[in-house]
Amino acid sequence: MQTPPLPSLSQSSGVLTIDLGALADNWRALARRAAPGECAAVVKADAYGIGIEAAAPALHAAGCRHFFVAQLSEGARVRAALAPGPQAQIYVLNGLQAGADPQADYRAHDLMPVIGSEEELARWAAFATRQPSPPPCAIHIDTGMNRLGVGSLDALVRMLARHGHEALGVKLLMSHFVSSEEPDNPLNAVQIARFDEARALFRGIPAGLANSSGIFLAQRPIFDLIRPGYALYGGNPTPGAPNPMKPVVALDIAIQQTRWIEAGESVGYNQQWTAPRRTRLATLLAGYADGLPRGAGAAQGRAGADVVIAGRRCPLVGRMSMDLCIADVTDLPEDAAHPGASAQLLGATIGVDEFAARSGTIGYHLLTSLGRRYHRRYIG
Repeated sequence: MQTPPLPSLSQSSGVLTIDLGALADNWRALARRAAPGECAAVVKADAYGIGIEAAAPALHAAGCRHFFVAQLSEGARVRAALAPGPQAQIYVLNGLQAGADPQADYRAHDLMPVIGSEEELARWAAFATRQPSPPPCAIHIDTGMNRLGVGSLDALVRMLARHGHEALGVKLLMSHFVSSEEPDNPLNAVQIARFDEARALFRGIPAGLANSSGIFLAQRPIFDLIRPGYALYGGNPTPGAPNPMKPVVALDIAIQQTRWIEAGESVGYNQQWTAPRRTRLATLLAGYADGLPRGAGAAQGRAGADVVIAGRRCPLVGRMSMDLCIADVTDLPEDAAHPGASAQLLGATIGVDEFAARSGTIGYHLLTSLGRRYHRRYIG
């Protein structure tokens, strides 16, 4: 069964504008910061919601030659999006998935599993050592996340000594930060030290540790390869400081209707917000089914997110519905908010980090949740 096509402009209630030029510029900026190391691109979760088939070629054209995905299916999509033409290295972060066929699922698409356990390494060794030329892989060492990754360096040393990393096709040694967005967190230094210990045991294998926020740590744990994700798509890798990245996503939603209500009347489900004055409301054609956080609207005693209408900020009020949300437009001229006009939820004025934080979530969640009912417009 094929995925339903995205709606046309006339059929959609909102426009998701994706600036591929800004995406490429963000990658180039991070690549300059990584030099002389290399800069990869994390394009998992449908390239953080903007679309693998658009993002991967744009990043490749900018110079990216290393891509990270989470799942096998994503890796196959990246490979298809980049063919024909110069090939790239595609790493599957979730590892050698249980039940997957190393030949049919990885090698056939020229994908590199990121081996994350002793059991996975044993399975990979049984496959790789029977091949005329070893297929490539990466090794994930756990330095504190306790999620994926080989936990015992001694076991890894024994396994690699038994076969040799060349016979296993090991092309990268990597780990993952726990709290790199918190530059003063002492665990960052602990993880860097643990990773340095691993690198010393496996000299000659390229190494990569830094994610988006890790790239900006004072210790500069750049090593041979960085793998930004969130920062590429306009998220701030340095929370609390100005965002060094360009915005990539803008979201404009149509106003369906406006109405006046009197002071004391409530708005939306479960009477979460009550008008403190005579209030003009604008109902927008998007809700949590479109990826907007359910907590984006203000409730009694709690502010929510803003939207921009006619160049001015207007607060969302009341509980988010499945398909609708409501903005307070009382302070706008009446002709500024009308059916058919647009409200911008994301863009140059309100970025993903602000909208997400004021909705009780994180920008990663917001980006990767943006739904398929928007008309998508690629620029740049």
